[in-house]
Amino acid sequence: MTVPHQSSPPRPPRDKLPEDRRHMIRRRWLTAVIIVLLVGIPAGYLVISAGQSRDSGRDKERESSAAGLQDNWPSLMKRRVFEVPVPGGAWGVAYYETSNWKTSRLYVQFTTTAYGLDAFLAESGTGRTALTPGRITVGERDADIVGWTFAEGMNWAGTTVKREAPRPTTDITVDLTDPAFPRVYAVSTTSP
Repeated sequence: MTVPHQSSPPRPPRDKLPEDRRHMIRRRWLTAVIIVLLVGIPAGYLVISAGQSRDSGRDKERESSAAGLQDNWPSLMKRRVFEVPVPGGAWGVAYYETSNWKTSRLYVQFTTTAYGLDAFLAESGTGRTALTPGRITVGERDADIVGWTFAEGMNWAGTTVKREAPRPTTDITVDLTDPAFPRVYAVSTTSP
């Protein structure tokens, strides 16, 4: 005969053992690392982003603080915003931008061919027929800002391209003394 096998008495549930010092230090260290990562990574990103933004602002400030025309093409973005489509192949290109809380202006000058002038005027929303002989549309104040002088004895013609707000208004004055190579002076004004 076999004797029934007795099962061992059920174990009472173990209470959680008290945390030893090593385990506590490891847990606190892990918690600290997680908190640092959760706070530190976004904070680091903000610091880097702020630095890049500040550098960008400094570049713009340097560009804005330049006195007078810069012998260079305005960026494609500026040409699009101010709707000043400098034709390809133009030379003697220079620009200057002013900006304040009320208005922004882009001053551009360049020399082009007769065909380039027609293309510029067409892309600006006007044409050669809109140019009024003897008319200088760039105001005295704007001319003084960039040092333009519109001397007598030259063959000047000008027009103003008015667009629906908030698009810019562009004053265009052209020196047609040499009709094969006209010199264009444009001031595009926008109010944000």
